[in-house]
Amino acid sequence: MIMLTAGVLLWFAVHLFPAAAPGPRNNLSEKMGSNPYRGLFTLLTLASLLLIVFGWRSSIPENVYLPPEWGRHLAMLIVLIGFILFSASHGKNNIQRIIRHPQLSGVFVWGIAHLLANGESRSIILFGGFTLWALVAIVLINRRDGAWQKPPAAPFKKDVIAVVGGVVVYAVVLFSHRWIAGIPLIS
Repeated sequence: MIMLTAGVLLWFAVHLFPAAAPGPRNNLSEKMGSNPYRGLFTLLTLASLLLIVFGWRSSIPENVYLPPEWGRHLAMLIVLIGFILFSASHGKNNIQRIIRHPQLSGVFVWGIAHLLANGESRSIILFGGFTLWALVAIVLINRRDGAWQKPPAAPFKKDVIAVVGGVVVYAVVLFSHRWIAGIPLIS
């Protein structure tokens, strides 16, 4: 569980640093150079993901709470919404006119969905951690960037592309979940 927790905390630190400390982040980027800074960011992100994956696989889950019986079914719908939001963060679309941070909102929704379906310790650390990270990131970015300027309207077909993209990724994850997380969702 220590490796999983360390991975989530490293993810937190790496991804919150630009929003929480924009001045020091810019100074570090200027001192190192833009590409070396991006390389370090990528390397630390990869390290956090490896810690999370190996930490998840090596953790023995202990039940903390019993999720509601309906939690799994609702979670599957909510995860679909999360993937659509995540997809909507790429390219211009009207979803971005409604939701300021579709990618972070998608991660938040994805995390909440998993907490509805899973009540064991490693799920709480992983999904609770990412849910908390997304919420804190939204608050910090809003504070850093100030008032939201809604983007201009986009053609409806861009919304369709975002939704279809989210549905396709959802379907891939749904059918490959047993290999991604070691837990089959469908037979």
